[in-house]
Amino acid sequence: MIKAEKISELTTTRLSVYLRCLNDLAAAGEASVSSEKLAKKFHLNSAQIRKDLANFGEFGTRGVGYHVETLRDHLTKILGLDREHQVGIIGAGRLGTALTDYYGFRKANFTVAALFDADPKKIGKKVGDVAILDIKNFAAAARSYKIDVAVIAVPAETAQAALEMVAKAGIKAVLNFAPVPLKTDSDVKIKSIDLTTSLESLSYFLASQPSANGVNPKSGNRRK
Repeated sequence: MIKAEKISELTTTRLSVYLRCLNDLAAAGEASVSSEKLAKKFHLNSAQIRKDLANFGEFGTRGVGYHVETLRDHLTKILGLDREHQVGIIGAGRLGTALTDYYGFRKANFTVAALFDADPKKIGKKVGDVAILDIKNFAAAARSYKIDVAVIAVPAETAQAALEMVAKAGIKAVLNFAPVPLKTDSDVKIKSIDLTTSLESLSYFLASQPSANGVNPKSGNRRK
């Protein structure tokens, strides 16, 4: 088995995809599945599946494939989803409050413990069952709620300060939604999701496609 720090983020992302696929197979009553069948059913690469899983041990049986429930349990433990994670969301704006009720968090064993904001008009209120707390008390609240994952959902200009506050509180995992790269000297793992960048990438794809009349929007040239 390869040490955790040697495993790439792309690999762990694929493991998450495999786990979702196995959950679907288990729900459908499938007892076993080969890497080829798994790849075909979910549009994956069978060789990549075998290579990724080999990083963590031997799970399959030649001629039979993988036992769905067993492999699902292994991947759940490998990804650390066999225990509950407490999430603190920094920023009680539209994005932060929407994330509070995101079903995918609960399904994957992530519980939103608290929201944090600096706006006196928001502090003390609730979003569902989740309280909005004063950001000044973040460190104490993080200890009290045993928060181990922080979500940054604040404007770009305050995101770096939010990260520094999170790092000082001893939290090692951060999901960043602010549209700005964040830097830290500590061993905090940052995963950034920039929705605008993703949309711009899609815009490039659309701009590269010929229109109905054969004109490429980027070049203005017609197909011959």
